[in-house]
Amino acid sequence: MNHPIIPIAVQGASRERKRQAPKGRRVEPQALAEVQALLGDESRQADLLIEHLHKIQDRYGCLSAPHLAALAQEMRLAQTEVYEVATFYHHFDVVKEGEDAPAALTVRVCDGLSCEMAGARDLINKLPSILGRDVRIVPSPCIGRCEQAPAALVGQHPVPFATAEEIAAKVTAGETKHVPTGFVDYAAYRASGGYALLRDCVAGVHDIESVIATMESSGLRGLGGAGFPAGRKWRIVRSEPAPRLMAVNIDEGEPGTFKDRFYLERDPHRFIEGALIAGWAVDVETIFIYLRDEYHGCRAMLEAELEKLRADPPVPGMPKLVLRRGAGAYICGEESAMIESIEGKRGMPRLRPPYVAQVGLFGMPTLEHNFETLHWVRDILEKGADWFGSHGRNGRKGLRSFSVSGRVKEPGVKLAPAGITIQELIDEYCGGMLDGQQFYGYLPGGASGGILPASMNNIPLDFDTLQQYGCFIGSAAVVILSDRDTATKAAVNTMKFFKHESCGQCTPCRVGTAKALDLMEQPVWNVTLLDELSRVMRDASICGLGQAAPNPFDCVVQYFPHELTK
Repeated sequence: MNHPIIPIAVQGASRERKRQAPKGRRVEPQALAEVQALLGDESRQADLLIEHLHKIQDRYGCLSAPHLAALAQEMRLAQTEVYEVATFYHHFDVVKEGEDAPAALTVRVCDGLSCEMAGARDLINKLPSILGRDVRIVPSPCIGRCEQAPAALVGQHPVPFATAEEIAAKVTAGETKHVPTGFVDYAAYRASGGYALLRDCVAGVHDIESVIATMESSGLRGLGGAGFPAGRKWRIVRSEPAPRLMAVNIDEGEPGTFKDRFYLERDPHRFIEGALIAGWAVDVETIFIYLRDEYHGCRAMLEAELEKLRADPPVPGMPKLVLRRGAGAYICGEESAMIESIEGKRGMPRLRPPYVAQVGLFGMPTLEHNFETLHWVRDILEKGADWFGSHGRNGRKGLRSFSVSGRVKEPGVKLAPAGITIQELIDEYCGGMLDGQQFYGYLPGGASGGILPASMNNIPLDFDTLQQYGCFIGSAAVVILSDRDTATKAAVNTMKFFKHESCGQCTPCRVGTAKALDLMEQPVWNVTLLDELSRVMRDASICGLGQAAPNPFDCVVQYFPHELTK
């Protein structure tokens, strides 16, 4: 997940929406034969559970009880474990005996903050009467296309700036899949000098110590939200005993974030080369690339490009590259393995699905990076540490890719100096506010990063600059509010997201998000009770979701009290 606070692995998934797991059932021969045919000669190891669930879902349109039981037998897992994972993730449709399978086609309409501001709710309400019963309409918490609000998915086909008419046309035409075009493919990347740096590293032109030192000197920090110094990660994980692994996080689940998708759709091999250089420096055996399921086209493109790379490797002895598919969840848990490796712990407890199914880190020292961090590796090593550090404003150093959405004329990914202020970002990079609208407030770090008023428009946007205001920059997901919006409604939208995405494992988060939403939807907020709830959630929640969820409503109370007295 792209969350600024390191999450703890989700073990024994227990979403509030999850139905009670069934008792073990007899495996039906036909279902077993169907599952075996789908899996073929592929491994049945436990960390492939989500991949195998996807095969069944894609083939049959749902996960039936007979198929789940058969899969459990094939993978030598308890049926309850398979059921736990299948019901945890939003993109799996579990169908019990006597239940009807879902409609053959699903249209997902994002109802995140930026899309809600752009009219997503009206769109969701219109579509059932237009599309009829044969199409399922599902409000989706975030699909990573906030700059294209309102955004939708017809099957696996993205619809930017969606209207009911455009969605209906795609449904009628059967346009349910889409693969990006116009990107720098493997041949073009190599022809323009791509992978030359990797070859020089492997050939000894650059030694490992100098490469790590350059990364440390550049000041590049983890750009998924946590902000841990990248070069320091490399040094720490390399010092751990082999075998070592690497995990690349392209989950990008924080509402407001879409920078990774933006770069991936245009220049996929730049991050792959960065990952391979990091893998060479740390001496890893396998690189797991975890991609969120909403990016269907990116996955098809990336699978094809990885095959080209494997068929014609630029260097001998590359680490194994494994692409893993998400299934629609904000809390994933892969980053906790990085904490284990940093602390030098070798004996992680046995992790049940969905954690094992996510990345398969198996307690080995693991270098974990966000996509964008690796995107910058080649530029930094070719241009030097001073080049990256030469950018910046207001005493900060480096570059940041800001995902900007909301009430600006030119939303999108804005590559800007670290430390830029929100006012500078709007005026210089976003074409200003929409005509006739006044800057009112902003979310500097997505749904969990808090909300600040327009009067606080001169704060440098970077790591460690917003904490004193009860906010953080996280993955730099910036949402701009105008005088047509209220911070109260923005906070309610984000709390709906947190309630929806809470894994349910701990009571302070599971009950706290639901209780907070109920209080926030009242005509008058009970500020005293919300304050007590905030403190309990921050102190007692076991992961970053519950700890950060109070940020939006705490900010409303502190910076927008006038909205609570109307």
